[in-house]
Amino acid sequence: MIPIELSFHGAAGTVTGSKHLLHVGERKILLDAGLFQGMKHLRQRNWREPGFDPAAVDTVLLSHTHIDHVGYLPRLVKLGLDAPVHMTPAAYELSKLMLLDSAKIQREDARRANRRGYSRHKPALPLYDGKDARRALAMRREQPYDEWFEVAGSDTRARLRNAGHLLGSAFVEIEIGSNAGKRPLRVTFSGDIGRMAVPLHPDPQAPAPCDVLILESTYGDRLHATDPVADQVAEPFGRCLRAGGIVLIPAFAVGRSQQITLILRRLMQRGVIPEVPIHIDSPMAVDATAIYSRFLNEKNVDLDVFEDGRLRLFPHDVHFHRSVDESKQLNQLTGPRVLVSSSGMMTAGRILHHFKRLAPDPKNLLALVGYQAVGTRARDLLDGAE
Repeated sequence: MIPIELSFHGAAGTVTGSKHLLHVGERKILLDAGLFQGMKHLRQRNWREPGFDPAAVDTVLLSHTHIDHVGYLPRLVKLGLDAPVHMTPAAYELSKLMLLDSAKIQREDARRANRRGYSRHKPALPLYDGKDARRALAMRREQPYDEWFEVAGSDTRARLRNAGHLLGSAFVEIEIGSNAGKRPLRVTFSGDIGRMAVPLHPDPQAPAPCDVLILESTYGDRLHATDPVADQVAEPFGRCLRAGGIVLIPAFAVGRSQQITLILRRLMQRGVIPEVPIHIDSPMAVDATAIYSRFLNEKNVDLDVFEDGRLRLFPHDVHFHRSVDESKQLNQLTGPRVLVSSSGMMTAGRILHHFKRLAPDPKNLLALVGYQAVGTRARDLLDGAE
């Protein structure tokens, strides 16, 4: 009997910082490597020892590329991690975008702390830098959906199955004792689970029966509304746009920006809301959209986004803004229009400049369309802050 132990080092008692360590005999498999986000006491945990020796990890299995699941990887590399990191091909591409951007943010945060003198450390240093991120990227290994591959020794194997949450997202099935001649022990790690019947991303696959289930429970204490998202936003969005206002949407650059744009274009095409320009003001969202376009198949994107073999994701009157100058030019534009920008929790980035300009006008609408962690500006607004 192979001794098995499971320990939790993030996303337990809180939403962010997903890291779970599976001991299989002498082997160690890390499930996700996420950054803590939100409240200061959570962010400070990124600077502590992770609770395990990164150098002792044999394999990393990655569910998807949101920063609370992948953003700690360069830090682990800095602390000694040297192991293959398995992920789907789409996640392989998105991870480069996410980790290099995260390293840039870490560097800018340290620079800001030194300039304003609010760090206890002299000088303030980044959690990790671009060199650490590139070393982490060199450890990536692509694994197609639904194919078993060996991990942490010949008696253990894993496969990635579509979780429907994001381009390339997966839940992980691990079989231990697969060569022992009897039924192996199966451990399933859900990662983040997508909702059923939503645009852009396919429905999550049904998992096989398992012995141990590690399950995300971000919305485990509530029931989602059964109305389609498009129906939920149609009335307030339409009212704002008909009044000549601007709908401002802070959205995650990867996944949510593409999804909300598709929903809005469909509402406009059906005549439910006025036909107005949509502006996506985020360099990362521009790059992520290009990656989405390279992975258009039945495993990654809902086939409903196709028509006559063509992608209908971003038809006419959707404008992408990459440079700072292009972003500033948006300040000259009046409503009605829709402006999608990041960050999705309003913690930093171009969204803050747009919000400062647009918030005083009651014609405008701020729409929070994603999860908002406690301690973020968007969560404060959601909870009633003025």
